Amino acid sequence: MLIPFLVVGGLGLVLLVISLVIGDVLDHFELGDGLVSGTALGVGLTVFGAAGALTVSAGLELVWAYVLAAVLAVAAYIASVAFVRSLARSSDGVPASAVGLSGVATVTITASGGEVSLDGPGELERRLAYADTAIAEGSRVRVVQHSGSRVKVVAEPA
Repeated sequence: MLIPFLVVGGLGLVLLVISLVIGDVLDHFELGDGLVSGTALGVGLTVFGAAGALTVSAGLELVWAYVLAAVLAVAAYIASVAFVRSLARSSDGVPASAVGLSGVATVTITASGGEVSLDGPGELERRLAYADTAIAEGSRVRVVQHSGSRVKVVAEPA
């Protein structure tokens, strides 16, 4: 009685672990414009197996165990898809502009390049920078242009 639930739950757990460690394996098939997610499918199958095993163990009839497991699996799948999409939107968003931020030149900055450490929210790493005129290391700077991963800076008045 428990074997089908344990097999489906085990397959779901394997798919979930593979999707979390390697990446979403079903993304390569481009099914349903992202509607089919390996992570969400793994969650759904795991919930189906666990819910079915628990309901059979609790003494519910086999038909009701399948119905309850299917309903919970679909709900878990839908919740997982929504959660994965929410995470994808938040992590793949357009980076915030650094224009207007100030910081310190960590090396001498010239027209060909340099590096700055900016004082802004989320500015944990140094950025590549350039300037129209040379700016000495340790000088305070302000970002006037943001282009890709580089910023154009000017020296702040002392």
